[in-house]
Amino acid sequence: MSSLGALQGEFFMLGDDACAEGALSAGCRFFAGYPITPATEIAQRMAYRMPQANGVYVQMEDELASMNAILGASWAGAKAMTATSGPGFSLMMENLGLGIMMETPCVVVNVQRGGPSTGLPTLVGQGDMMQARWGSHGPYSIIALAPTSPQDLFDLTIHAFNLAEEYRVPVLVMTDAEVGHMTEKVVIPPYDEIERAERKRPTVPPEAYQPYLCEPGEWVPAMAKAGTGYRFHTTGLTHDERGYPSTADERVHARLVQRLVDKIEQNRDRIVRTESMYLDDAEVAVVSYGIAARTALWPIQMAREQGIKVGLLRLVTVWPFPDQMIRELARHVRSIVVPELNMGQIVLEVERCAAGQASVTCVPHAGGGIHKPLDVLQAIRRAAGWE
Repeated sequence: MSSLGALQGEFFMLGDDACAEGALSAGCRFFAGYPITPATEIAQRMAYRMPQANGVYVQMEDELASMNAILGASWAGAKAMTATSGPGFSLMMENLGLGIMMETPCVVVNVQRGGPSTGLPTLVGQGDMMQARWGSHGPYSIIALAPTSPQDLFDLTIHAFNLAEEYRVPVLVMTDAEVGHMTEKVVIPPYDEIERAERKRPTVPPEAYQPYLCEPGEWVPAMAKAGTGYRFHTTGLTHDERGYPSTADERVHARLVQRLVDKIEQNRDRIVRTESMYLDDAEVAVVSYGIAARTALWPIQMAREQGIKVGLLRLVTVWPFPDQMIRELARHVRSIVVPELNMGQIVLEVERCAAGQASVTCVPHAGGGIHKPLDVLQAIRRAAGWE
């Protein structure tokens, strides 16, 4: 363990614990949360580890307060995170919108379970993917990542913190109960070897500082730390570059909202990540994410052994959606198969981007368990015209 409380080495580790360790390695020093299965282990790990890293752990009264607390901690200069599951994620939506409007860097982890409502507290689901994109009201853009393993959960939690700092936005880690409760080998590099982004601080004197003023050609304004001599005002209301409310001028609103969207959309090429297998000769492509993408590996291998040219495109970044990549893929394959643990969410985005260039088949699953490999294999065979 380093002097900063971060582990290093090889561990046999629970996915939720790997998430907590990724946060600590990213420099997270404030965690606020409320216990909820299957994300509770993240809070438990943070409660134990935060004091070792000179950080702060607070168990809040609910998820609304948890989201608010990490926004405040971020404005006080801390890298901050919370973790929850479906019902708690729903409660966080209003204050997620507040974080987007105030441009507050932080990380929200959703260890998804079966829903709706209280649903299946101990069993897996992927039903919150559209809520991640559209859960708050009004126009905005968001970043959401989808891990497939405990190692991935460690790595992508670090990446989420870096994206949050670079783009001044809450970043979502949309994992699931299977990945969160999976125990596998996790390699944690030395603390000093981990790349950590730091937020852009103002270079002007305090009297010249405007908290939402960007340099020409830039989308992300410098963010002052509370208590360092900079006077600022921040609000969930539409505001001008000074941070002052401006709720009667649609030009101010248009300028602000356009920048909130552009800072993500204009940097898609830098933000979006995918991983692929066997796509060079593929006639059928499986597009998936999280545990569903991992479940598809065996069916893809079996299909190829049977002579079907099938490959995998795994969505590491789900939002912003890799539109151009799916459009390009649809021009080169005859069919796309989309397994996901819901009744069809991300498949709608795939259909939109494919735009009729390739057929798109959903392999839905209501949650509570993962896909049976033979069901995915059968869908691949049908997409290839073999059944």
